[in-house]
Amino acid sequence: MKIQSRRRFTGVTGVALVGTLALTSCGSDNNATATPGASGNKTNATNCATGTLNGEGSSAQKNAIEQAITDFQAACPGATINYNPTGSGAGIKQFIAGQVGFAGSDSALADKPKAGATSIEQADADKACGSPAWNLPMVTGPIAVAYNLAGVDKLILTPAVTAKIFNGLITTWNDPAIAAINPGVTLPGQAIKVFFRSDESGTTDNFTKYLKAAAPTDWPAESGKKWTGKGEGKEKSAGVANAVKATPGGITYAEWSYAKDNKLGIAQIDNGSGPVELTGEAVGKAVSAATQSGTGNDLKLKLDYATKEAGAYPILLVTYEIVCSKGKDPAQAKLLSTFLKTFASVDMQTKLQGIGYAPLPAEIQAKVETAIGALS
Repeated sequence: MKIQSRRRFTGVTGVALVGTLALTSCGSDNNATATPGASGNKTNATNCATGTLNGEGSSAQKNAIEQAITDFQAACPGATINYNPTGSGAGIKQFIAGQVGFAGSDSALADKPKAGATSIEQADADKACGSPAWNLPMVTGPIAVAYNLAGVDKLILTPAVTAKIFNGLITTWNDPAIAAINPGVTLPGQAIKVFFRSDESGTTDNFTKYLKAAAPTDWPAESGKKWTGKGEGKEKSAGVANAVKATPGGITYAEWSYAKDNKLGIAQIDNGSGPVELTGEAVGKAVSAATQSGTGNDLKLKLDYATKEAGAYPILLVTYEIVCSKGKDPAQAKLLSTFLKTFASVDMQTKLQGIGYAPLPAEIQAKVETAIGALS
């Protein structure tokens, strides 16, 4: 795919952003007229599609999509949405095989062959759809570097130190490299226990993209959905988060909501402009540096993991819903479009902030609205 757009996305970030643009939902819980969207149009619950739609993929978006499904099915009782959080890689494979109506992925479809592969994900998906497959960003899932270290409520990490920890080059918490960037913090001489995603994971892909971009000397390996560092593997986001919770001295990379749910410590990240705490506003600043690398309604984004913008939290992923631009089954296509409108609505974006997700900048949300409207 040729890259035709390299525009920088800007817009309001943080909590205030959500009110700037809403995508129309299918209806309200009481089947009355829904809240107007940004265009002022109102949509009634009578426009709800019916039937069953299956999706699979990203476990990082599990908490977000489950909230969206709950609200959608309450408003549209004739619809059933099933989502299996098996991981981004598995979801893409099932989508290409025609087993699910959409895939959730924390990385957009690859437009180049992977190492050792002869096929290309994007081309395979296009062929399976019989039309272009689109990558539609739905939510931003910050990746927390989450740890379990008694007595250490604040921990600062740099890209280089993070890379060395996950490469097995720094193995104890009181290592001089960690102590140097955490003055005044009493660090125990405890062993560091690294946990990583054992399944193919978009979270792994984005975390290693961050390490590769921000600390190339200390993370020489290529990025990808399969882990190449050190540690012990656990399946899915819940697996690594639960492992750290149960292991004193443990550390992992996991989507923010999993770190919050398990009450894990979350490191502040210093990319070169000072330590940045993981907040919705800080993530929004980083997302605003994204550029569109897809064309038209294919909203594949290129994130700037090495950003040194003050106050920007750089370790993040954008969760995409991967869909066929022209559905083979009209009823399924209508159900998918209606559900995605609810998923991207102002009410849903507000709720998602409360469970560890950050809203997309307004310009990206506007493009998502246009793309959903163009699905057929």
